[in-house]
Amino acid sequence: MSAVVIRPRLLRGTVTPPPSKSQAHRLIICAALARGTSTIRNVAFSQDVEATLRCMEVLGASWERLGEGDIRVTGIGGMTPHGPTGEELPRFDCGESGSTLRFLIPIALAVAGGGVFTGRGRLMERPQKPYFDMFEEKGIFYEQKDGVLTLRGRLEPGEFRLPGNVSSQFFTGLLFALPLLGGPSTVIPTTEIESWDYILMTADALMGAGMAAAEPWEKRNAFSITPFAYTPFDRTVEADWSQAGFWYAARVLGNPVKAEGLNENSTQGDRVAAAYSARLAEPGDVDIDVSQCPDLVPPLAAMAAVRSGTTRIVNAARLRVKESDRLATVTAALNALGARVEEQRDGLTIHGLERLEGGTAIDCCNDHRIAMMAAVAATRCEKPVTLLGADCVKKSYPNFWEHYRMLGGDIDVLVSG
Repeated sequence: MSAVVIRPRLLRGTVTPPPSKSQAHRLIICAALARGTSTIRNVAFSQDVEATLRCMEVLGASWERLGEGDIRVTGIGGMTPHGPTGEELPRFDCGESGSTLRFLIPIALAVAGGGVFTGRGRLMERPQKPYFDMFEEKGIFYEQKDGVLTLRGRLEPGEFRLPGNVSSQFFTGLLFALPLLGGPSTVIPTTEIESWDYILMTADALMGAGMAAAEPWEKRNAFSITPFAYTPFDRTVEADWSQAGFWYAARVLGNPVKAEGLNENSTQGDRVAAAYSARLAEPGDVDIDVSQCPDLVPPLAAMAAVRSGTTRIVNAARLRVKESDRLATVTAALNALGARVEEQRDGLTIHGLERLEGGTAIDCCNDHRIAMMAAVAATRCEKPVTLLGADCVKKSYPNFWEHYRMLGGDIDVLVSG
């Protein structure tokens, strides 16, 4: 596990954020379920994306690199369940990717009659209760024991009810699987949906792979799915607004940095990073509701730590079951740097300061967003900052430190023996 020592200095220049991990997951899955060959361009091979590619191979899809960032995916095709047969269930190593795990669970039930799922870090501790409640209603066997989830059964078309305030990933997993069944289905949210734009991103991927337009979904009260055959496509993955949030944070903190190559009309909900950073660049007290963009909390917290005014980040309880308990780890990391952050039950209260002290070591807690947040905040510290476990950025932004140095960051990478 490596550490990074940052000697504070301003970053300056232009940077293109990596391709969207969220969009790449969705396009890879659609391509793997199609009959034929699809081309997906501008893919970043982060650990999470590699997990999805690995799991789709288990189902029988294949892929090859066409060049830097471009891949060709040959899908398994067909509208009826097929794949591994007999008593042996396919085994899926999801790494630390929550998207991979939650997207693949219903797909495996539709295609392969179940599967055995494993992961690393905190992945297998993350809540799956919406699926488990559904499995009990539908008569699907599940067992979670010693960090292994085993499922056996077949999804049948019909009505599926899910709470909307746990994670949109449960909806996305079902929306990928239901077109493979033998009849129409409906997904009904039992509470208001959070992270709605992630469902729109799923709809965009599905429509690009053959699904009819999904305008009725705008009502947000039911999603109707009629079986269709996934068809091949040629798509380019957009730059990632979630990761761009850290460069917007750097700018608010006084670094003349500009993120380029972003689609301002993207379905990515984290495009609000631009609007939120503009609000935090102005003095005064601010309340920010992150129910639709929880991944932006670390960069927003960094912006809030060094500004004139108090910032309240609310509706963020879901962050407690990410790669780390992010409400706790954001608080601990920023306060170690000298910030004034108060952890609340479902949010943060941050009292802005002019500068941060630094001069300490930060445990990144195996959380890529904590590492990137601390790196950006370090630019406003008085003393050097050491980040322990800094290579966790490989989960989503493998070349983050390369970009940080390119922008003028003064860092030393220490590799433990």
